Amino acid sequence: MTELNLEFEVENPELPLEMDRIGLSFLKASAKNYSSEWFEELYTKKKSVIKTYSWSFFLPEARFETETIRIRGNKFFISFSDANMAELLKFYNAFSLMKNKSHPMNKNSMKLVAIKARNLPEIKDTELIIKMQSSLIVRKHNSEDNTDIYYTCEDAEFPSMVKENLKVFLEKLNIDMDISGFSITPLKGKKVVSKVMSRYTDQSIGIYKLTGNPELLNLLYVAGLGSRRSEAHGKFSILF
Repeated sequence: MTELNLEFEVENPELPLEMDRIGLSFLKASAKNYSSEWFEELYTKKKSVIKTYSWSFFLPEARFETETIRIRGNKFFISFSDANMAELLKFYNAFSLMKNKSHPMNKNSMKLVAIKARNLPEIKDTELIIKMQSSLIVRKHNSEDNTDIYYTCEDAEFPSMVKENLKVFLEKLNIDMDISGFSITPLKGKKVVSKVMSRYTDQSIGIYKLTGNPELLNLLYVAGLGSRRSEAHGKFSILF
């Protein structure tokens, strides 16, 4: 398993509040610049495409203000991983083609200056203590009226709905994997509310205990947990 660490430089340390949009626009620009056909496969509007990747930001000493995020210095970072190794290689090549090119931000610009690949250790345990690197979004979607109900670590239904989201994820990818032993338990979880693609959404951050078979936990380590994983949500690091 491999994680890509992307280093960006910005014109000034005042970033847009909705960095998820900025990051997603960079991913799309990278894919389209690399291959128009691949871009259509990933981001076609004709159908919903379940992604196998997750990513998160690291914004040094970030201060969240009313309309902006102010960081220390002029650099920020993205950690990117993908359960599909062939796709991860495509993204690596796509990112490489974007190096040192200016990408627009609201009243600012960003430039990818370095890419580093890091090997992730294989998980052999059946229990992990994790910390969310990006907020965990858990939702129940009603396809009949196109509405969503969101659950956080404060809700009694939270563990079962995380498992339900996982079940849907595996089914849509036609992955046959045992999830009977999967569970998630908040240890130092916290509910937060912030904008996700311009809509205020209930989310969870903090520290959790995960249980499951090693094959499943390895998949989640690179693909992420919950919903909107491909939009900077659900990525976690392992504490122990």
